[in-house]
Amino acid sequence: MDAPRLVIEGLSKAFGPRRLLDGVSLSVVAGESVALLGESGAGKSTLLNLIAGLEPADGGRILVDGVDVCTLSGDDSTAFRLHRIGFVFQAYHLLPYLSAVRNVAVPLLLARVPAQQALATAGALLARLGLAERSEALPAALSGGEQQRVALARALVHRPALILADEPTGNLDPASAGAALALIKDCVREHDAAMLMVTHSAQAAAQADRQFQLTGGRLVAR
Repeated sequence: MDAPRLVIEGLSKAFGPRRLLDGVSLSVVAGESVALLGESGAGKSTLLNLIAGLEPADGGRILVDGVDVCTLSGDDSTAFRLHRIGFVFQAYHLLPYLSAVRNVAVPLLLARVPAQQALATAGALLARLGLAERSEALPAALSGGEQQRVALARALVHRPALILADEPTGNLDPASAGAALALIKDCVREHDAAMLMVTHSAQAAAQADRQFQLTGGRLVAR
């Protein structure tokens, strides 16, 4: 059996009296993709933020490649995220003063990969997403769909063990969405990574190996 890349055990998170996550448990193995659906406000994005170490959990454990991210803080959390987790944000979070290819290369440059190699790797990934001719454009000159593909490439470029995707196809047309999902799945298989994807799209969710609904603070298999 493939080793688990992500193990969640008894995870809980509340905001005031409202309990968003109530003892959530999940395991995702290498090479597997899992889709998470649920109504707006159900806690899907909060779950991704907890896994990435961007928010503290109230209880439970989150293991990524055997490391409990709940025990990491400060520089250790940032370094772990840089090397082991790829995060596709719903709001892109591209750096406005950097070209598309340099935005994609940021994780490699932060990991001290030589600039020429980092830019070549980033450029090749953008080409796979149909953005070869837009690689030198600044984010302000890109459409929403193009920005989303750049954000996707940035999340994949350092070959993370775990890919967290928050509505990765939300602003893409059907053809581009299909290509983006195919690329994510290829990267998951090629690099023995795992993916947890939050989506409202039944079509996108159907591309995953397993689907769960987050409702009432708990995960229900679909």
